[in-house]
Amino acid sequence: MYRGFKQECPTGMVDEESFKHIFAQFFPLGDATNYAHYVFNTMKQKQTNKISFEDFLNILSKVSRGTVQEKLQWVFGLYDLNGDGSISKSEMVDVVTSIYEMLGRATEPAVEDNSAKEHVEKIFHLIDTNQDGVISIEELINWVSRDERFIQSLETLDTVL
Repeated sequence: MYRGFKQECPTGMVDEESFKHIFAQFFPLGDATNYAHYVFNTMKQKQTNKISFEDFLNILSKVSRGTVQEKLQWVFGLYDLNGDGSISKSEMVDVVTSIYEMLGRATEPAVEDNSAKEHVEKIFHLIDTNQDGVISIEELINWVSRDERFIQSLETLDTVL
């Protein structure tokens, strides 16, 4: 893994443009630019705006082998675009839209232009139990813990590296 990282990033650090380029190779049918931007922001060092191999491994370890709580913290950080500790409906729409863009037009069933908004509308009210217009980490944890399928889907991220 380290050899591949060094081959793509000889300096040992990845900037956002390089990260987007690498990420795009995994999703050739769509545009991964926006989603890669959001993922990059969850990994980057604030002072350098770059990702080191150590940073990359730390995040990968949490997402693939961490506790459900650690995985949910990372997911929450992905959707909390402005870092204010809550997820607004517009933040969720932006991330879901980027996922649809990344998957491309070849998905089955086909993704319509307003699908992201419709999808967010359907689930946002399920998660935002206090109906204050934002989702807290506690609301996300409560929502996920109510359905064993969500816990199992988080566990599918577990891998052996």
